[in-house]
Amino acid sequence: MGSFLYYIVDGLLGLFVVAVIISAILSWLVAFDVINLRNRAVYSIAHFLDAVTRPILRPVQKIIPPLGGVDISPIIVLLVIQGVRLYLLPLAFGPIIAVLH
Repeated sequence: MGSFLYYIVDGLLGLFVVAVIISAILSWLVAFDVINLRNRAVYSIAHFLDAVTRPILRPVQKIIPPLGGVDISPIIVLLVIQGVRLYLLPLAFGPIIAVLH
């Protein structure tokens, strides 16, 4: 049971990493006018990704302003999430997995 919970939490964090990366790439494509938000599909995808990533990115954006017009908050968030996945999850779920096995 502990391994299953670890797998679910790790998978959700992995999906969030993908969402942050796609959101950043999509924002660059919109900024450079490669794609247009007037397209309903693009707008729907951008709106969904913004709704998913905004709660985590906004607090970081308040602390770290854009550097030279470049928002580095996705990079900071990705580093923190990878740190959680690599170091904190095994520490948190290690005792649970050991007890349940």
